Amino acid sequence: MNFLKSLDWRSNIYLGLLKQLLLAMFLFLLCRLGFYVFNLSYFEGITIQEFLRILWGGFKFDLAAILYINSLVIVLMILPHPWRFANAYQSTVKYIFFICNAAAIGTNVVDFIYYKFTLRRTTADIFQQFENETNKSSLFFQFILDYWYAVLFWTLMVWLMIWLYRFIRIKGPMINNAVVFYSSGLGMMVMVVGLFIGGVRGGFRHSTRPITLSNAGEYVSRPERVNLVLNTPFAIMRTWGKTKIRKVNYFSNEAELDSIYSPVHYPKDTGAFKKLNVVVIILESFSKEFFGVFNKDKEGGTYKGFTPFLDSLTQHSITYQYSFANGRKSIDGLPSVVSSIPSLGVPYVLTPFASNEISSLGSLLKEKGYHTSFFHGAPNGSMGFNSFMNLAGFEHYYGMSEYNNDDDFDDIWGIWDEKFLQFYASKLNEFQQPFASSFFSVSSHHPFKVPEEYEGKFRGGPQPINQCIEYTDYGLRKFFQMASKMPWYENTLFVITADHTSSNVQFKTGHTLWGVYSIPVIFFRPDHSLVGMKEEIVQQIDIMPTVLGYLNYDQPYVSFGRDAWKENSEPFAFNYRDNVYQLFMNRYLFVFDGKIPVALYNFKEDEMLTENLLAKEGAMVQKMERKIKAIIQQYNNRMVENRLVVR
Repeated sequence: MNFLKSLDWRSNIYLGLLKQLLLAMFLFLLCRLGFYVFNLSYFEGITIQEFLRILWGGFKFDLAAILYINSLVIVLMILPHPWRFANAYQSTVKYIFFICNAAAIGTNVVDFIYYKFTLRRTTADIFQQFENETNKSSLFFQFILDYWYAVLFWTLMVWLMIWLYRFIRIKGPMINNAVVFYSSGLGMMVMVVGLFIGGVRGGFRHSTRPITLSNAGEYVSRPERVNLVLNTPFAIMRTWGKTKIRKVNYFSNEAELDSIYSPVHYPKDTGAFKKLNVVVIILESFSKEFFGVFNKDKEGGTYKGFTPFLDSLTQHSITYQYSFANGRKSIDGLPSVVSSIPSLGVPYVLTPFASNEISSLGSLLKEKGYHTSFFHGAPNGSMGFNSFMNLAGFEHYYGMSEYNNDDDFDDIWGIWDEKFLQFYASKLNEFQQPFASSFFSVSSHHPFKVPEEYEGKFRGGPQPINQCIEYTDYGLRKFFQMASKMPWYENTLFVITADHTSSNVQFKTGHTLWGVYSIPVIFFRPDHSLVGMKEEIVQQIDIMPTVLGYLNYDQPYVSFGRDAWKENSEPFAFNYRDNVYQLFMNRYLFVFDGKIPVALYNFKEDEMLTENLLAKEGAMVQKMERKIKAIIQQYNNRMVENRLVVR
């Protein structure tokens, strides 16, 4: 044993590496607890036993992420060479550790806040989502100011990391025999590499596949809780450069597939085409919870909501008690509404198939001689909407540049809604009829401000967004007052909906698997020929085929939704969340992970989804499983094969 130096084994370099990784694991554990506390209202009802199981699952995902994040540190620490003990070398390793882990902690902390908006861990598409924003710096500093407490949490975590790292001391080499030093070093390197592979794969068995986001479902009883098991760096790394849209083959018989569900719509002989103008208004974050008309039973029957004008408009419109968004982001909502293309896993505009030829209200009505336009008060290019709407056949784009008056800029998102809606009405009056146009609002956005002249005008409510909802509702009142005096008004079909729900929840049901997708869908004709509150299910992607059906459109086209007024097929809605598919039919919500059923709820009677009926409703499970499989196969295969139009 004379080849060993008499050094303190507590300063052994491999033990030092283990301490580094344990320090990172401890910091990730604190981040998970912080994520839970910051979003406590979204994870109610978790038992101590399940929470411990979540922490155990989280340990595996944290280990995988930390090994990836610290892979350079690991390599530098296990290289069998004496200069790895030098002070300058170890100082370099230390700062690499600080930088990589501080950045990883930062992404976790971002989701303390961002989760409320998306209800999922941030994935790699976040970088594409914001790449077209011209106001990134102002958004960044505004978020820092508004969410200073999250920044403070990150700062404390970084300070804790630096302070605890002082207790990691590395000295050496401890072996003075060169042959033994290099041979043992190589042996340790092989062992560490083997442990690394097992850690990032989530196990050492030959049959173990590398863990991915869907594996988090093993540790929870409810799908939304997988976000407590995951960590954000892992979610970003595992989705980097990947698409969730791949061809599937649930049904080998094409005729059987089409009999269950087909997105191809054929015209019906119902009369001549009606050249009505079409105006589609998409409201940022307008949850159904903000409407009084949809929530008459809330607060003991006294709830008034924050949309007095829209509530009054619904009395002269066709509306739906059960209407759903097909996604959780603005870039999910726009393709769903105007092109009947939902997002299943990845926002359509961020997939490799975003250049596919598609049908839309713009492209199909343009063929009928319509003037087509899109209005969005944000800086031109925001969210990449101008590119998508151009591909969707909306020829004329009007943004902040076309408005040409920065005095009405809210300093963050765009032109104030009331001002831009007045501009919208004026421009519509200049267009040749018939026209098809869409408007996308911006003011009901964080940091939830209204123009100075309207401060105190609205009563507001318990959520910061409430006065913004009232402000945009007021802007819509002024828009319709102005439009009603214009010659095109009576000849127009108006559709009003939302891009997605708000992260600011009024009622507990807003956190449920159905509540987080509940948005308004309103069809209005000035002659009041469309009237009634319908109990059936409708979704964003039904808007395009319903409008085309109402106009008696006479050509076949592809739409993943249904004509809600003419088709005899059973109403349904679907969306994708946390690596599972959700299907709504009749009174049921069915959850499917792509392979097996996960849950079945009676969401109309069991609003909080407390009873899983999977074992009790076998026939309904089988029916809904076939339906969602057919939807997935039609969507994925047509997307991959570029079959989104009828040729």
